[in-house]
Amino acid sequence: MPAKPRTPAASPWWTPSVHADRRPILLGRNRIEAALRTYLATEDFVMVDPPGLQRSPGNETHLHAFATEITGEDGTTQTLYLHTSPEFSMKKLLAAGERRIASLGHVWRNRERSARHHPEFTMLEWYRADEPYEAVMADCVAMLRLAAEATGARRLRFRGKEADPFAEPERIGMAEAFARHAGIDLLATTGDAEALAAQMTAAGMAVPAERDWSYLFTQVLLEKIEPHLGMGRITILDRYPASEAALARRAPDDPRVAERFEIYAAGVELANGFGELTDPVEQRRRFTLEMDEKERLHGERYPLDEDFLAALALMPAASGIALGFDRLVMLVTGASRIDQVLWVPVAE
Repeated sequence: MPAKPRTPAASPWWTPSVHADRRPILLGRNRIEAALRTYLATEDFVMVDPPGLQRSPGNETHLHAFATEITGEDGTTQTLYLHTSPEFSMKKLLAAGERRIASLGHVWRNRERSARHHPEFTMLEWYRADEPYEAVMADCVAMLRLAAEATGARRLRFRGKEADPFAEPERIGMAEAFARHAGIDLLATTGDAEALAAQMTAAGMAVPAERDWSYLFTQVLLEKIEPHLGMGRITILDRYPASEAALARRAPDDPRVAERFEIYAAGVELANGFGELTDPVEQRRRFTLEMDEKERLHGERYPLDEDFLAALALMPAASGIALGFDRLVMLVTGASRIDQVLWVPVAE
């Protein structure tokens, strides 16, 4: 049987003709960045520049980091990590006395490369001390609109799906979203994997062999909830189960849920925000549980940043949010893949 002819490889990004096609998007990216920086300056944010190398890259079960070694003048070595978010550094700055801070810089996440994921990408993260988390929600919605205005876009688009950034956003609690889109009473199952599995079966969903509650929750979220989010307008998905919000404080009116939200447009998650947890004892407990689960699932764990935990005792109440800047550029320009909006993608 004759061998199948090879499909010609796509020309590399640095080919002049390819770059010429990409350049309008990349210039649009620069206009979006300028608009967001202007907004932050107008709101009295101080831009900060946290280092990428950290003792701990973050302590969430399903985030994977890049490790490296630092060698001292005496030849001794120490393992450091490229951060998955500047969060720990920025919260130390809040503890030091800063009030409104923002960072626009590169972060790194291993085991992530797809149309919407890149191993090195740009994150815009900002914090407001002594302000409710609704304040950073409002910031984010305002920035999505400014990004569209900067490029003349009227819609945020991704692979045939659209959202109007200028329409009033939808704000929906996670429990309400599960009831509306999956027919599941989420809070009645909190922490009970068999109860959630039974409701999934009743809703006609296949139940995976892995019966961990968190895993089942994520399956329902991905299969039944996310396809409905950010359709026609921005969605703010709010009040996550407390077990799914390791860095957020619990809601004052219901300890089963936390002050965590995500913002979606055209079916794409753009931002993740919190009313920030500032209790170092509780934070250590949560991080330890996350790392225990990471070791069970992935056979590895990351160290805790003891300086970060110590700084939490001095940190004021705050709200914070991280926005995937490259994804925002994708939706504003209508790009179908994240590498189309990067000046220089990471080599494959």
